Parts: sequence; C-alpha cells; structure tokens
Amino acid sequence: MRIIIAGAGEVGFHLAKMLSQESHDITIIDLDENRLKRAEANIDVSTLKGNAFSPRILEASNVQTADLFVAVTSSEETNIATAIVSKKMGAKHTIARIRNPEFQNKEIKESFKALGIDSMVFPEQLASREIERLIYRSELTDYFEFSGGKLTLSGIVLDKKAPLINKNLIQASKIIKDLKFVVVAIQRGSQTLIPRGDTRFQPRDHIYVIAHKEKLNDIIYLAGQVHTNIRNIMILGGGRIGRLLAKRIQHKFNVKLIEKVQDRCFGIADELVKTLVIHGDGSDVELLVDENVDGMDAFIAVTGDSEINIISCLVAKSHGVNRSIALVENIDYINLSLNMGVDTLINKKLIAVNNIFRFVRQGQVEAITSLHGIESEVLEFIVKPQSHITKAPIKSLDFPRSAIIGGVVRGAQSLIPSGAMFIEPGDRVVVFTLPETIHEVESFFK
Repeated sequence: MRIIIAGAGEVGFHLAKMLSQESHDITIIDLDENRLKRAEANIDVSTLKGNAFSPRILEASNVQTADLFVAVTSSEETNIATAIVSKKMGAKHTIARIRNPEFQNKEIKESFKALGIDSMVFPEQLASREIERLIYRSELTDYFEFSGGKLTLSGIVLDKKAPLINKNLIQASKIIKDLKFVVVAIQRGSQTLIPRGDTRFQPRDHIYVIAHKEKLNDIIYLAGQVHTNIRNIMILGGGRIGRLLAKRIQHKFNVKLIEKVQDRCFGIADELVKTLVIHGDGSDVELLVDENVDGMDAFIAVTGDSEINIISCLVAKSHGVNRSIALVENIDYINLSLNMGVDTLINKKLIAVNNIFRFVRQGQVEAITSLHGIESEVLEFIVKPQSHITKAPIKSLDFPRSAIIGGVVRGAQSLIPSGAMFIEPGDRVVVFTLPETIHEVESFFK
C-alpha cells in the first residue's frame, strides 16, 4: 500500500513507525528538516521537505498513486485543506486529524466527505472517551471491549496478596470453577512476557486478561483488587479534553473542574451547568487540599503540561484518591506510569495513531488497539472461508510464540479458546501480538 503522511510530529512519526514494520511504501512530508532526519534515522520511509498543502509538493510525492493520504500536522486548517487537495489530485482515501469538536456534527462530516475528506480523527474526543471508560472500571488500568462487549480486555496490577500470586496459568485456571480467561501478556518491570502454562505470577505484575464481560469481577478478585464505586471526580484542566470529559460525565458524577485561566472559567461554567468550575492553579497543593482532594474518588489531570499532570496525580494519590489518570504529551512516559505511582497515563496522540492505523487494515481487521506501556497490538479479525487459521486446531497451527489467540466470538457466543478448538469461517478472533509478528499473524487470516 502506498501511504503518504503529512506531518512528521509525534502522530506522524509513530504512525509511520507502526506501518514500517510491514511492507508499505511510506512517504512523510514536513517543513521541519530535523523531524524528517529523525524519521529517516529510525524508520524505513521516504521523506519530502515542503508544505504538504503545495500542489507542487503533493505532485512530487506522487499523491495521485497514493492508496492512503493522512494529514496529521499540528494545524487543523492545513490538515483539512491538504486532505481535500490530495483527494482531488487522485489519493484513494484521505484522513484528517481534527481538533474542533464542532466538526463532529453529522451534517458537517458529510459536507467534508463531499469535499474529499473520507475520514476525520478527533484525538481529544477519543481521549475523553477512553478516560470515561476507565472511570467506570476504577480498579483497571486498561479496559477495551470487542464485538460490542462480548469479550473484554482488561489491564490490572496484581496485589501482593492476590490469589494468583505464585500460581502458574494451569493452577490459576482452577481457582474459580468454570471461570475461563486468557492472560495474553504480563508486564513485569520493563519486560513484556507472553505467558505460557508454567509462567508464575508475581506481586506487582501488570497483567492483561481477555474474559467474558460478566466475569470481570472474578478477574478483579483474582488480582487482589477491590471494586470502588466512584462518585466524586476532580478534573484538572479546562482545555478541550477536560471540557469534553466533564460534559460526558457531569450528569452521572459529582464533578469539580479546576482551570488556571480565569476568562476560560466563565465560558466553561456557562457550558457545563452540572460541573463546579474553580479558578486556580492545579500545581498548588494547598488549593487541591482546600478543594477537598481528600474526598475525591478519582483525580484526572488533563492540562497541557505533562509534568503538572503527573505531579498533581501523585499529590492526589498521597491524599488517598483511589484512581488517578494523567494526560501526557511524551509517549515515552507511558512506560513509566506504574513505576511513577499514577494509575494510568493517557496520550491522545497515541490514541489517534491507533485509530488511524485501523483504516490501513480495513477489510482484514475489525478493531485494533494498543496497550498502555507495551509495544503491542490487540487485533480483532473476521475469519474468511479459506483462511489458514481454519485448517487445524489452534494447538497445531504453529501460531507465532510472540502472539496469542485470546478470544473468539461465534454468532451470539463468546468463547475463550482452548488448544483443541477449531476456528471457523465468520468467527471474530481477538489476537494479542508483539509488533515483530503482526505480519505473520495477519497471514493466518488471509
């Protein structure tokens, strides 16, 4: 597939990095020579210096032969204009990264599509939705649903007194009768393990489990965690993500939002009638204490300053807040979240990359997500009639050791697979894989 990416910032770079592990022909366009040099040094891509909005630059990139054009520069206006022009010049499919939530209006989306923008990605909206999901599952570090919720993937940290501690997978499966689940990955320090039957769990292991949705409470018990009902939430930061999140949850929770800029506070208060808006500096510990951070069940820091977000979450945790979520700009911080003491770090750029990546695999992959802190992918495939995956039971398929089949949805049934199971045409199969074997995994489903 020929892919052109306009913008070599964090989104463009990480998207190209994910795609470069496969046999795509990728060109990155950017005005910043240093960004392009970074891409050339780390990724197998072609680069082109210039303004992606320029027809001359687009022509030089051979946009007319592009299967996919992705506009992810820091300028929303440039992304919109560039996607439209590239479509007119012959790109088959175009995607634009958009920040303004007003553009999510259905009529506006249809208008943009008529102009040539096939898909729009809203990082702030995606981030606010992910945070909302995590609020409802306060004991989890990650939570995703596949096939409309028939299967779930959960990240959870093992308490030192958890029933799983010092058990291997075979022993763990016998703790609760009839509980079927698959541990697809273990994050132990900086190491990612693909567990096998004799792998033993250790305290503070960060495990990722695929199970039936109705069995989540059993998984939480096995991890030694306790479900906490969240009622009181403090949000630090009244930018787009903070406002979008408060708007989504203010009717279900008691929400306090702290914003540093006074003029912005008045607009937020008018927009969010069920949210208590407070003018103040969230880096001021005394302010947090005065605003009863001790009485909060969740603390969510989404200012534009990653360090303030992390530090304020640590302050909240030290005051007994059960759940902390911090927005970070630096993707490298994600790996440090558990060691820092923050429950979950959210990176809107990485979320946007995952969303865009889904379009590249349309037709083969139904859904895709990445786990926080692990360089991995979780893919949901729809099995074709002649796919290699259907030719033998799972244990005889010679499936890559750095990948694992975590769940199967067959019609209305959600199944936790065994080695003797045959995958059937039409099944939806959830697979966890490390990056180096994505291409090999995909070959089983072609």
